[in-house]
Amino acid sequence: MTGQEVAFLILAIIGGLGGLLVVTSRNIVHAALYLVVALASVAGIYLLLAAPFVAFVQVIIYVGAIVVLLLFGIMLTRAPVGRRVLDNTVRARLGALVVGGGVFAMLTTFLVMAFGGDRIVNRAATATAALGTSIFRNFVLPFEAVSVLLLAALVGAIVLARRD
Repeated sequence: MTGQEVAFLILAIIGGLGGLLVVTSRNIVHAALYLVVALASVAGIYLLLAAPFVAFVQVIIYVGAIVVLLLFGIMLTRAPVGRRVLDNTVRARLGALVVGGGVFAMLTTFLVMAFGGDRIVNRAATATAALGTSIFRNFVLPFEAVSVLLLAALVGAIVLARRD
């Protein structure tokens, strides 16, 4: 196993645990912070794949903007922050575990069948240039539409939290 594969394994474990803690955390603010850990590990994986542009976009857009927007929305709407009792039964949790395990097994099987023992070829310089050209030429309108949508969500959270 090479050093890059070991680093990938460590980042994948950290990201997986972060994602697991996001969905199992009872405190919504803690869940948002675990989301930062999961998204930062994805950015680390992009760095390992020699895609620094995508990694920094991941950090700036998702870790920087989306999570901050979620935290502002949580704070402005006065969502319950502490522990609350969930009315999930053991049967519902077992069903969710079975479905989640099945989806994980299916995706893992598909990835192994699709890629097998193939290695990822490093074409960082051309890929970054093509990605930048594609974003700023072909996908400017969807990028701006997402920013307007996020702004509308923040304004909506402020309106909902406002006392009349």
